[in-house]
Amino acid sequence: MSPQTHSMDFDDTWHPATHPSGAVLPAVLALSDMMPASRKPSGLDFLLAFNVGIEIQGRLMRFSNEARNIPKRFHPPTVVGPMGSAAACARLLSLDPSQCSHALAIAASLAGAPMANAATQCKPLHIGNASRLGLEAALLASRGLEASHLVLDAVAGVAGFNAFYEDYVPQPLDSPHDGHAFLLEEQDMGFKRFPAHLGMHWVADAGASVHKLLVGVGPGKVSPDQVQDILLRVLLSKYINRPFPESEHEARHSFQFNACSALLDGEVSVQSFTPAAMSRPELHALLSRVQLEHPHDNPANFNLIYGEVQVTLVGGDILRGQCDTFYGHWRNPLTNESLRKKFRSNAEVVLPSEKVERLVEVVDKLDRLGDCRDLLSQLQ
Repeated sequence: MSPQTHSMDFDDTWHPATHPSGAVLPAVLALSDMMPASRKPSGLDFLLAFNVGIEIQGRLMRFSNEARNIPKRFHPPTVVGPMGSAAACARLLSLDPSQCSHALAIAASLAGAPMANAATQCKPLHIGNASRLGLEAALLASRGLEASHLVLDAVAGVAGFNAFYEDYVPQPLDSPHDGHAFLLEEQDMGFKRFPAHLGMHWVADAGASVHKLLVGVGPGKVSPDQVQDILLRVLLSKYINRPFPESEHEARHSFQFNACSALLDGEVSVQSFTPAAMSRPELHALLSRVQLEHPHDNPANFNLIYGEVQVTLVGGDILRGQCDTFYGHWRNPLTNESLRKKFRSNAEVVLPSEKVERLVEVVDKLDRLGDCRDLLSQLQ
């Protein structure tokens, strides 16, 4: 399930940047399914384990300023994802504090993948490995495998988690009895409206704004013949600067492709990444006219960036669109109605509609279920 979660780059995103649910949910589902009927977790236990897995990822990334920017070396879900999966599974297994510590330390030894594999078929495997290896770490710890208790500490002479983030400075956490609040209570997730790298959502919204202006001054359809050149003002990030993407995975990581698709169609959608859409002559005509600028006030930070699309028409007129918070960003989260619409659209590709609707019902009342067998049965 985990690679499918990320195969289309359609999963949730957080800040500091990672894809938190894909590393945790499949592991918690798999472990719950493994447990005997007499020990199935309740809905609340399931939710708590999930929240613990998300919390661990968020805390580890917030202990580093470097992690707050768009990554350059390691893909974040491969760094904190195994830790989140291990923590969630340790909670479901009711491991004692020492075993939990070993589970996280084992997971740290299984963490890390390079950003070089972004925009390839290997990228979804990152999430799959994060989920699987975290589950394995918890199971190994439950069977007595030991590892260093210092992995997550800042100890002179010991290279621990700062191997991934050099400015990593851990901080003690408040206990639940001292008023600890989950990070999920403080910050919403970011949910994508179309399947592409998060950075694409800013330029797509900006491009869609220009599309409306172009349709308003033209015959109702955007033609490359109207356009002299296109300027994108975006953050500086090498792996999402792809002028002429050759695969759907590269297209999902291309400022140019997503901006031009939005200019042509007024939106970016699942269909934008089909072979037919990607091979359109009018799309390639627009791609050949794109230039990028990287303004100093547009940092590589998903909390601060903006996307701007400037189109110069053949007659000399200039049209601009800008977006600093797209619909789906944690500052502007999707409504429950929009989330359900997205879920149904994706789930109905692989599940019959009656199971999809039953899943929606079960998830809505998950915190009130005596055990999670009803949830698991809908996924089979």
